[in-house]
Amino acid sequence: MTSDSTTRGILLDVEGTLTPISFVHEVLFPYARWNVKSYLAAHFNSPETAADLDRLRKEYDVDVQQEMNPPVLVNGPADTEIDSVVSYVHWLIDRDRKSPGLKSLQGKIWKQGYLDGTLQAPLFPDILPAFKRWRRAGLKAAIFSSGSVLAQKLLFSHTQSGDVTQFIDAYFDTSSGIKTAMESYQRIASDLGLAAEELLFISDVVAELDAARAAGLATILCVRPGNQPQPLARDHRIIRSFDEIALA
Repeated sequence: MTSDSTTRGILLDVEGTLTPISFVHEVLFPYARWNVKSYLAAHFNSPETAADLDRLRKEYDVDVQQEMNPPVLVNGPADTEIDSVVSYVHWLIDRDRKSPGLKSLQGKIWKQGYLDGTLQAPLFPDILPAFKRWRRAGLKAAIFSSGSVLAQKLLFSHTQSGDVTQFIDAYFDTSSGIKTAMESYQRIASDLGLAAEELLFISDVVAELDAARAAGLATILCVRPGNQPQPLARDHRIIRSFDEIALA
């Protein structure tokens, strides 16, 4: 069992750490894909959708400049424009693109699925007991995910273990920086009011852990069934269950 008495906060990845990778790739992504057209048709003229479409158009322009050959985005009658946006969104989903515009739009689409009970996030069974232990110990718990803050809050308020948002103090997405950049973790530690060495980051991706370690954070590689094989974990501790972590 790993133990670190200097830890005052835990920063957590989601996919492959708290939830199975299959939930994202086999449930959430397909749900967004199937429902993007109906969502856009219903909300095409809303300011929130307009902001997402503006982000997507800017990303599309970059894709064109980089000769990525994305599906053409057109301006014209609403139906025609929506069809072109749907094609581009599908193209981004197929590439698992960490696109701010896509992530924001997906969060809004998922919201309806969570609210009507279609979507319910499965947490690994060791997660809720760990959240409760950390709360009793007075430790901060925060999330850092490429999914939008909205998507994170929806997921944790609609899990198979119930609403667990009471155990989470803060949420961070790529507006805080990319997950493989040292500066992202420095910024998050500062936002949490912690010194870097007081913050523990747990993820299933070694490249993210390397960036966090470079920023001064403690790190743990979480190995779960179905996760992608990782390169040598170097000096990152390895766990297969949060039951292996003793912080208080």
